[in-house]
Order: sequence, then C-alpha cells, then structure tokens
Amino acid sequence: MSEVRDRLRQALATTSERLGAAGVPSPSVDARALIALAAGTERPLVLLDHLPTDFESRLEMLAARREAREPLQLIEGHAAFRRLRITVRPGVFIPRPETELVVDLLRQHHRGPLARVADLCTGSGALAAALLDEIPGTTVLAVEIDEAAADLARLNTAPWADRVEVRQADLADHDALAGVPVLDAIVSNPPYVPADAVPQDLEVLRHDPPRALYGGGEDGLDLPRAVIEHARRKLRTGGLLIMEHADVQGPATRELAQHIGGFEDVATCPDLTGRDRFLLARRSDDEGGQDPISHGSERLTR
Repeated sequence: MSEVRDRLRQALATTSERLGAAGVPSPSVDARALIALAAGTERPLVLLDHLPTDFESRLEMLAARREAREPLQLIEGHAAFRRLRITVRPGVFIPRPETELVVDLLRQHHRGPLARVADLCTGSGALAAALLDEIPGTTVLAVEIDEAAADLARLNTAPWADRVEVRQADLADHDALAGVPVLDAIVSNPPYVPADAVPQDLEVLRHDPPRALYGGGEDGLDLPRAVIEHARRKLRTGGLLIMEHADVQGPATRELAQHIGGFEDVATCPDLTGRDRFLLARRSDDEGGQDPISHGSERLTR
C-alpha cells in the first residue's frame, strides 16, 4: 500500500509540474485525470491499492499528449455534458460546458409543447442527446454539415434512435430543412468566430476543426444568420430560437433577428459567468415581424 501511495504522490507532483510548465490551465486537475486513465480506474485515487506494472510508461505517454496541448477530452475519449458522457473524436468540435445552459433556457422560456425540436450545427450531437435525455417525448432533428461529425452525432444519440434524425446538410442551403414539419423550438451553437479572430488557446487552434469555429463573413455571422432564417421559416407561432454566440455578438445577433423579421421577445441571455452568450427569439404570428423586446428588455437573466 505504501508503495502505491509513493508512486501516486510522485506521479501527481511530476505530472502537475510538467503540465504547468507547458501552460496547461489546470495542471493538477488534468494530472489527476491522466493518472486515473493510466491506472485504468474511475475510482478516487486515494482508494487505489494497486497500480498496473506499466503505470509509469502509460502515464508518460498520456502526459506527453497533454503537454503538447491535446485536449484532455480527446485523450480520455469523452466529454461530460449535462448528465451524459459524450464520445469525442479528433476532427469534431468538443462540446463546451457553457452550451449546457441551452437546455435550462429552453425549459425556462418555451411556451406550449416541445414535441419537435431541431439542433442546428449539432457537431458531436451533445446538445441533441441532452435534449433527448432530459425532455421525455421530444423528437429531435440534429443537422450537421460535416460527415465525420454527423456520424459521431448518430453514435451519441443512438440510445434514442427512435426519437432522433441526424441529417447531414448545409444550412447555407435554403432547402436544408426541406420536408421538416413545423418545429416547437430550434437550438444551435453555430460557428461564429470572425475570419480574423484567431483562437488563442492552443487546444482550440490545433484541435478544433476550422469549419466548426469560423462562421463566415468578416463578422463571423453568416452561419448564425442562416440559423435565424431557418428559424423564421420553420418555427411555429410562439416557437423559440436559442442560439449561442460570442460574448460581443449580442447586439449584432439581435439586429439580425430584427432585420430578418418574424420574431418577438428578441433578447440576449448571459451564461453563468455573466457574459452575454445566447440569442433568444420567439416566432411571432406577424409575417412582417414585431418590435423586439415587447416587454422592454434587451437582456434576460435567469
């Protein structure tokens, strides 16, 4: 037992120092995750009374990958999202914790039934899977342009195969949602990074596919604009659009929704850190659209 403790203490100290020197934001937390992976366990490290004979060599391989700033989720092969463990793969956008809030916003702000929901730019399918998991009876259309991502979305939503359709389509195409019946809600975390805004995080720069980052156009809002246009065409009256965006894009996305028309209660909602991150817009029954923010507020809080 003391030998195991000594090996774990040494592994934690050296790996944490190594990751810290490489600029990893949370070296101690990541070191513990890599140690557990090398030990082949999901139990708390303090409860371990045995380590594989090749523990150190396995840890060395894993630490080298994280030291090179490969995301921890790719090394582990999964990412936590709401109540789920989502499979992740190289070349597909890794789901982010802030996107989890979309489910809460949908529950809080929707009116009427939630029988049919679309997740546009679904990526790994994390958000679609969370909706299927947490809203019984809901059917979800998950739309994704990238073939590898669409395949992964099918895997991650497989437990609810009878309630989900994963469609590979380009939202820039006006007919991408052809044949889809009227929807109660549309959620989306589309690419929205402007063309000249190069990500600073090495994990993002080296491992997230550009197609999942850059939204098109100088302002990065070509794809978000397409999402809003599809929402106007496909949402029922009173149906809700929730779209994630960069924290500086609140005014621009509200303006897009107002310009496209057909929406009321157009507002921006913050994430849990207080940053403006989500456009909320409700489909009006006026084809010309209504004045936004009928209740007089441009920013919703939870």
